[in-house]
Amino acid sequence: MIFEELGLKPSVLRAVADVGYTEPTAIQAKAIPVVLEGKDVLGIAQTGTGKTAGFTLPMIDRLATGRARARMPRSLILEPTRELAAQVADNFELYGKYDKLEYALLIGGERFDEQVRKLDRGVDVLIATPGRMIDLFERGKVLLADTRLLVIDEADRMLDMGFIPDIERIVGLLPRKRQTLFFSATMPKEIRRLADAFLDDPAEIAVARPSTTSATIEQAVCHVAIEDKRRALRYLLQTEPVSSALVFCNRKRDVSVLHGSLRKHGFNCGQLHGDMSQPARTETLDLFRAGEIQILVCSDVAARGIDISDLSHVFNFDVPINAEDYVHRIGRTGRAGKKGKAFTLYTKADDKFLKAIRSLTKQDLPLETLEGLEPRGHVPDGAPEEKPEGRGSKGAAAAKKTAGKRAPKADARPGRRQGAGGPPGAAEREPDGASVVGFGDHTPAFMLQAVRRPTEAA
Repeated sequence: MIFEELGLKPSVLRAVADVGYTEPTAIQAKAIPVVLEGKDVLGIAQTGTGKTAGFTLPMIDRLATGRARARMPRSLILEPTRELAAQVADNFELYGKYDKLEYALLIGGERFDEQVRKLDRGVDVLIATPGRMIDLFERGKVLLADTRLLVIDEADRMLDMGFIPDIERIVGLLPRKRQTLFFSATMPKEIRRLADAFLDDPAEIAVARPSTTSATIEQAVCHVAIEDKRRALRYLLQTEPVSSALVFCNRKRDVSVLHGSLRKHGFNCGQLHGDMSQPARTETLDLFRAGEIQILVCSDVAARGIDISDLSHVFNFDVPINAEDYVHRIGRTGRAGKKGKAFTLYTKADDKFLKAIRSLTKQDLPLETLEGLEPRGHVPDGAPEEKPEGRGSKGAAAAKKTAGKRAPKADARPGRRQGAGGPPGAAEREPDGASVVGFGDHTPAFMLQAVRRPTEAA
């Protein structure tokens, strides 16, 4: 099938041809004719299947006639993250360049006044995150009485992020007579309940079993000790033909720590997480897309917001706690029919998470052990090599015993540690095997001094 067979008008087909696409993806081929007919749609499609164009193309076609009034958008698209909302806005700019449609992007981190000015002029398409949408509505800056087309995208991610009450409130503000397009990569019971409540006799479109991973992605789960994870990641980054890669961590603070470690070892990398300002996030993504940053260390805030067709690798530095996040993370590679690779670093503490991923994806995902970890000699001059303790060593046993304790700060003078007491080199005068529990690896000098007993007269 080709795009000309889907019923899109010439201006939209011309914009698609300019991009270089001739054949629609499965979700596009099934969804576009239904949307053009004005029917509700329940779309179940994994990430990377082209569903964004599956609803933006027919929306541009349907909105070609009519005119928006001030502060009353004709259509509304709700996205869970700022990155996804910006990606949808890019689609409208790309495919709607031959049609005179106005769109506004309402996301956090951007100036209110500029967004309000666009609404005052009237917009055909309003693309928003739920929080900013409600904020502007409560300020009286936007009215939804004229919104006849609603898109709820990445509904399962909305559920994960706690946006469902906001979504229900927004839907309650819309006209009852409307067209609703509802998309989700997975279909848990709560999402099915919402779909039943929001949709009217929808056409259900599923292009793949929910929660499956793309066949174009080669997956591997690497079994490593927890103290070897950074070394294992560096080994993979050096031995794999990485052109561009995402590295996922479960926690925002770990993103910064891992980013600093990789930079110290000479890797060209950036970081992306929710605590960064919107301008900083946008700049980082632009540099990554332009190829000026090769490796992007990120939290799950970026899992569904980055659309790069040539991303060669995804690395899960941490096994995701939610099994669905695994599908979305690795779905950043192997897009548009291209090949990709996904590696997950696994430790014994991740047993239950890996079991949940296998159950969800219906894939075995056998464990592999990295032999030798990273090659030596790659650390740039002036960058000290990290020395995690090896398995079975005395250091590993000591690290296990003292896990969670704060390490003493190094003193500026050689041979001494803060709080140890005694002159430099006191530890060297200890008798073999002499130690006191709680004082590290040597006994403070004052405890080795002879004790003078008081005289009877005293």
